Amino acid sequence: MEERRRTDDGIVKEAIILPRAELRESEGAVHGAFDYAELARFGLDAGAVIDFSANSNPFGPTPAVTAALAAVDPACYPDRECLALRRALADHLCAAPDEIVAGNGAAEILWLIAFAFLRRGERVLIVGPTFGEYARMAQLMGAEIVHWRATAADGFAVDAGSMAARIDATQPRIVFLCNPNNPTGAVVEAGVLAAWAAASPQILFVIDEAYIAFTDGMPSAHALRLPNLLVVRSMTKEYALAGLRLGYALGPPALIAGLAAARVPWNVNAYAQAAGLAALGDAAYLQRTLAQLRAAKSDLLAGLIAQGYAPLPSATNFFLLPVEDGARLRAHLLAQGVLVRDCASFGLPHHIRIAARRPEENAKLLNALEKTKDNGRKTNA
Repeated sequence: MEERRRTDDGIVKEAIILPRAELRESEGAVHGAFDYAELARFGLDAGAVIDFSANSNPFGPTPAVTAALAAVDPACYPDRECLALRRALADHLCAAPDEIVAGNGAAEILWLIAFAFLRRGERVLIVGPTFGEYARMAQLMGAEIVHWRATAADGFAVDAGSMAARIDATQPRIVFLCNPNNPTGAVVEAGVLAAWAAASPQILFVIDEAYIAFTDGMPSAHALRLPNLLVVRSMTKEYALAGLRLGYALGPPALIAGLAAARVPWNVNAYAQAAGLAALGDAAYLQRTLAQLRAAKSDLLAGLIAQGYAPLPSATNFFLLPVEDGARLRAHLLAQGVLVRDCASFGLPHHIRIAARRPEENAKLLNALEKTKDNGRKTNA
């Protein structure tokens, strides 16, 4: 697209090349984790800040990952098909390699889904409040975005009947559901997903299971084996590989082939592939650290309740905490070297999201909250 400036005699003096209107109008999605420019403005060093805003395994990756990374030759191209990683994932998930495509984080997989299956003017239904990238990528594809939104009054639970009616009324091309959901930690049962998908075979259901490992025994929607259902997974969360970016989609071979065709070449680098293989090979480490994290979360919740807070129920390692002013509390805590996620971008300005961390780090959060005299604690009473 161009804008031209002309003189009175009609001669073009300057041409300005502009990106597509969808890009110019996009404000971008807000995310957790460090904003390094913000830290610089506050004079803070990232190494001195404890990050409760990122929903990852705080115990870090297995030592096997470090060893695997040291063995990677950076001069060699990575396997563009991620064959070894996909085979390992297939064994891990009781799937076939042609049911899996790997990506540069779950975020890239979600963008590939929008690029491969969504056309301008089609409708997308998003179950909220939830991850902001669903709406952003749909907008950039020129889609119409509609919402079904859970409420605090219902504990942010998804009402299956109401959602089914919304699907029927809007007839979207794609339904995006984060399950368990970010930021609420709410879960939709597999039987409900099966009923929705069976009733609307023409709709693609995208189930983002980035946080499923943090739940206690929750089955994957992939077990439903439905032709109109794609599961998106992250390996950066439970395996603590956020700096490497690694995710994948799991679904029917025909849908997976469409995503594979949309990739850029070598979309998963050699370090990420090696780290993923090493992480999958140490199941004992994963289970041990997840058990420690569950115990740490339980103690953190108890500490918050003792201070007069009322954390909301969540099936995951993270949870919502009602407060008077999320942005203000976040700023007060950041000044003490503690980062939480204020939830204004989710439409929840009176909540913060906290991801449990190691016991000694959780103790520092509780101490920072106690020191923050104007923290504006808010209960559910």
